[in-house]
Amino acid sequence: MVSTMSVLPRLETDGERCRDTGGVVTIDEAVFAEAMLASYRRAIASVAAASGDIRAAALRLAAIWRAGGRLIYAGAGSSGLAAAEDAAELPGTFGLDESRIAIVLPGGTTEPFRIDGVAEDDAAAGEHAITGLGDLSHDAVIVVSASGSTPFTVAAAAAARRRGAFVIGIAHRQGSPLLVGADASILLDSGEEALRGSTRLAAGVAQKAALGMLSSLMGFELGHIHRGLMVNLKADNAKLRERARGIVATIAGVSDAEAEAALREASGEVKPAILIACGVVSMSEAVAWLAAAEGRIDDALSRACARANGIKGEGPNKGA
Repeated sequence: MVSTMSVLPRLETDGERCRDTGGVVTIDEAVFAEAMLASYRRAIASVAAASGDIRAAALRLAAIWRAGGRLIYAGAGSSGLAAAEDAAELPGTFGLDESRIAIVLPGGTTEPFRIDGVAEDDAAAGEHAITGLGDLSHDAVIVVSASGSTPFTVAAAAAARRRGAFVIGIAHRQGSPLLVGADASILLDSGEEALRGSTRLAAGVAQKAALGMLSSLMGFELGHIHRGLMVNLKADNAKLRERARGIVATIAGVSDAEAEAALREASGEVKPAILIACGVVSMSEAVAWLAAAEGRIDDALSRACARANGIKGEGPNKGA
């Protein structure tokens, strides 16, 4: 442990700030660590307080995606990186078409881990980046800023709204320009940082949690989550192929070998493989049942099983 000239018993609860009382004041790293943990707890509490707004926004995102719209993430600095991370996970986790997902960062995405502080102040660049995406009238734009007033980010949000996008603003200051100008505002009142001004910490935790809830609830509404499992994942490596096999085996109640065979017949697609493993349908029928159920595996299973057991009901192509 590093020796200190003066150890404070605690940091102030209104923001863990340390006042200099005339001499050099330092704190024990264990005290600072506890202050950080306290700020993280406040961050998660702020997400809980905003859960109603997050759920409402997620439903709108699902409707926009289902109608063929794009999902665009925008931000600058550490907030931009949090947004980019969430966007990058969606194709693998939920099987979403990556051509319909865009990320807007200062300077583009060629060097995503190089944070250019000067570029964050370039409002014209934020507007230009959004304008380059063309017509946004069918799209959703998620914009993240800790302060809610970053010029690049606020300009991007305003430009997106002018071009007809549904804009979701995520920020940590009530009444900030980003929240005021958004169609759906998510306020994360996470309080001051233990490390003053470093918004990658508590604010970053809140942003990560809120973005994860937003996109995961969208995935849930789209039918890509069943029994807490990722039933629409893109199995493009060995780890995910093993996970897909386990998901099929768990939901269909079959062996790993049977799950593997079903996945082969379904060309690696998890939802059709579940139906095939249940022994109810062929691949072509599985696709039809899923289309009739709007992609929801629980609904497709119940419909297909009822049909197989001779229970009167609509077939998969009813109304097609």
